[in-house]
Amino acid sequence: MASLLTNASAMTALQTLASTNKNLETTQNRIATGQRVSTASDNAAYWSIATSMRSQTGALSAVQDALGLGAAILDTASSALEEAIDKTKEILAKYVARATPGTDTAAIDAEITQLKAQVTSIAQNADFQGVNMLETGGTAANIVTGYQPGAAPTTMTVAAYDLEAALAAATDTMTVETALDAMKTAAAGIGAAMTRVDSQKSFTSKLIDSMDRGIGQLVDADMNKESARLAALQTQQQLGIQALSIANSSSQSLLSLFRG
Repeated sequence: MASLLTNASAMTALQTLASTNKNLETTQNRIATGQRVSTASDNAAYWSIATSMRSQTGALSAVQDALGLGAAILDTASSALEEAIDKTKEILAKYVARATPGTDTAAIDAEITQLKAQVTSIAQNADFQGVNMLETGGTAANIVTGYQPGAAPTTMTVAAYDLEAALAAATDTMTVETALDAMKTAAAGIGAAMTRVDSQKSFTSKLIDSMDRGIGQLVDADMNKESARLAALQTQQQLGIQALSIANSSSQSLLSLFRG
């Protein structure tokens, strides 16, 4: 039935065009953002999961920064201890030489005093960002190593070592050897902590990458598909406009029925 009041064809064409325009807007948004789920309205469940995972990766990035800072503190202490151990070995050699008959004990004592002063200076200057693990009253290194949602960050503590006073009672080969052994033990402990920190940094980096991939699987748009979809929808839009134009022109054709 032909009607002047109701154009069913135009209504159908308009609905189809509106649907195409909506789909085109969605596709253009995905191409612009690179995401198929960019708001909660796109997919509430995936958006919520991705948002939580992004929060966790942000916290893990902070953990990685903390591990980097901790590694620098430990590296400073380790380097200082290695230098101090070398100086202490020289001190031990001086005490051995001092026991040799005919040596200039006064000169050797002066050298020993200077070497001990160097060790003390090393301890006092082994500072990184205000943290010194080797001076008298030094600060233990408290390093953040991990984070899990709903729990406090995990930490590790590396004890300070009083290198500044290590040689205070060293007056002969026996006491120097004792001090040297204590330095080696402290250096080994710091070295083990450095290995743990490096391992944790590597694991945290891999964990962040894994979570980023997981987020991508949930919310990232497939740009190949979206590109093809865009081209198809643009064609549909053009055809929809043409169909609406044809449907609207049908009313004009009714006039020919009344022409004499």
